[in-house]
Amino acid sequence: MIIGLTSFIGAGKTTVCDYLVDKKGFIFYSLSDVIRDEIKSRGLEITRERLQQVGTELRKKYGNAVLAKKIIKKLEPAKAYVIDSIRNPAEVEALRKLKGFTLVFIDAPIEVRFERIKARKREQDPLTLEEFKKAEEKELKSQDSASQQLLKCRDMAEFVIHNDSNFEELYKKIDELIRGLR
Repeated sequence: MIIGLTSFIGAGKTTVCDYLVDKKGFIFYSLSDVIRDEIKSRGLEITRERLQQVGTELRKKYGNAVLAKKIIKKLEPAKAYVIDSIRNPAEVEALRKLKGFTLVFIDAPIEVRFERIKARKREQDPLTLEEFKKAEEKELKSQDSASQQLLKCRDMAEFVIHNDSNFEELYKKIDELIRGLR
């Protein structure tokens, strides 16, 4: 079983990944880690903006599915994986070629998501709802096919999990999803 995750900022992908790894024995990979490794190799600071820029640069240079293809090479048959940070339709298409792959969109209202990112207090996170909306807009859609296109990825998802309550409710929804996939 391979569960791919996509979502808007602050919807709860990390929480879902942590649950699948810690409680269900999944192995975790993030497409963003491929970009982080590239940024580190250049001796640069990792920022949200730089992640977007370098991700777009890698897609333009090596094809829009480059991040997914690098992760696919690490996967072994008959293991359960959760793959985070899927942000481009070509990544979805590459991963869909794998037996047992399912794309899940994690959703939550924008106000809830903004409160979550404020609470996590990461240095680069927006401080106002207006800044949050502007940051998110960059990730939603782009005329450049090598950029992030979260709206298209959302539309490609086989399942949507609404994460607008508490951890227990979210965990129940994840458990239901896993039961349905088996």
